[in-house]
Amino acid sequence: MTDELPYYKKLGRYYNHENVNHSICEYVSGDVHTNTIEGFFGLLKRGINGIYHHVSPKHLHRYLTEFDFRYNMRKETDENRTSLAFNGIEGKRLFYRQPRVA
Repeated sequence: MTDELPYYKKLGRYYNHENVNHSICEYVSGDVHTNTIEGFFGLLKRGINGIYHHVSPKHLHRYLTEFDFRYNMRKETDENRTSLAFNGIEGKRLFYRQPRVA
């Protein structure tokens, strides 16, 4: 589901694509709307601008995963959200390359 931007028309080749036409003040057409993605991108932009300030392409997938979790867990209690986050990181470690020895 997208707005009427012409770039999105190509999506119809690969996906079941429906759109709303914001230019004629159409924001909902049956079950078709862009509210969910606009809410997610609003959270993502506020997070990047307010917390991280910069996102490297190398780690973009990690930032998106974090904000996906934040958005999907937004209605959970703080206690439940914290528990889910800790369960998700248990036994995992982020490795970077080893420092060079001089």
